Amino acid sequence: MLKYYVADAFADDVFEGNPAGVCVLDEWLPLEKMAKIAMENNLSETGFAVKEKENPCTYGLRWFTPTGEIDLCGHCTFGTAYILFRFFEQNTPEIHFDTKKCGYHLIVEKHGDMLTMDFPSIMPEPYTYEEYMGDGVGAVPSEVYRTERDLVLIYDSAETVRNLKPDFSKIKEFPYGLSVYVTAKSDDTNYDFVARAFWPKINVNEDPVCGSMHCALTPFWKARLGKDKMAARSLSARGGTVYCEDCGERVKLSGRGALYLVGNILCDEAEVDR
Repeated sequence: MLKYYVADAFADDVFEGNPAGVCVLDEWLPLEKMAKIAMENNLSETGFAVKEKENPCTYGLRWFTPTGEIDLCGHCTFGTAYILFRFFEQNTPEIHFDTKKCGYHLIVEKHGDMLTMDFPSIMPEPYTYEEYMGDGVGAVPSEVYRTERDLVLIYDSAETVRNLKPDFSKIKEFPYGLSVYVTAKSDDTNYDFVARAFWPKINVNEDPVCGSMHCALTPFWKARLGKDKMAARSLSARGGTVYCEDCGERVKLSGRGALYLVGNILCDEAEVDR
C-alpha cells in the first residue's frame, strides 16, 4: 500500500492550478511500476520522492506522465514539495531535490503560504516558422523560438492566446517540440505575461499550469520587458499564477498550493505507512 497525495500547484484554492500526484517512498519502486501508477493516476505528472539518508532534507525525485518518465516538471516538483512541507518536513524552510533522469539539483523554499522553486534558466533561441505551426495551434505566431526540448510561439495579444483552439492531432505530428508553449504580453495590469502549454505528444492536451515552461519564458520576457520580477498568468480553463524572478543562470518560480486528496494506492511492490 502506498500513501498517495494530490496537490494543486500554483493555485490559490482547490480546483485551480495544476494537480500533481505525489508518492513519498521509503525506497524506489521498479521503474515499470512507477510508470504504471502514473498511467493509472492519469494526471499530467505523478512525482515519486525518496529521502536521501546521508543528506538531511534532500530527496531523490522522478516524474512520470501517463506515457513515461520525463526530464523536468515544475508543477510536480512544486506539488511534491508542498506535500513534504505539510506532512514530512514541517520544521525545515528548504527542501532539495536530486532529479534522477537528468541530474538537475532543484531547491524549493517555503515563505509563509508561498513556495519558491529554484530552477535552471533556459533561454529559447529563434526558430524558423513553418505553416504547420499556425495550422496546429490555431493562429499564426508573430515569432517562433525553441529550447532543446520545446517550441515557444509568441503572439501579439493575450486575447489571441486566450482564444486559441488547437488541433491537438496536428500538434502531435509536429516534427519538433515535445511540447508547444504559446505566450503574449498580458492585457491585465495584474500580470506581465500570459501563457498556455500544449503536450499532446505525452497525451496531455493542455497542461493547466506548466512550471518548467517558465524556465524559458522568464528570461525571454525579462529581455522584452526589462523586469527581473514578473507575474505570469496561465490562460487554461483552470488558470493559475506563477511569480517569476530572473536570477541569471537560475530562475525562481513562486506560487501557492492547495491540498486536494490524501489516499492509498494498493500496490504489491512496497508498503508505505505514514
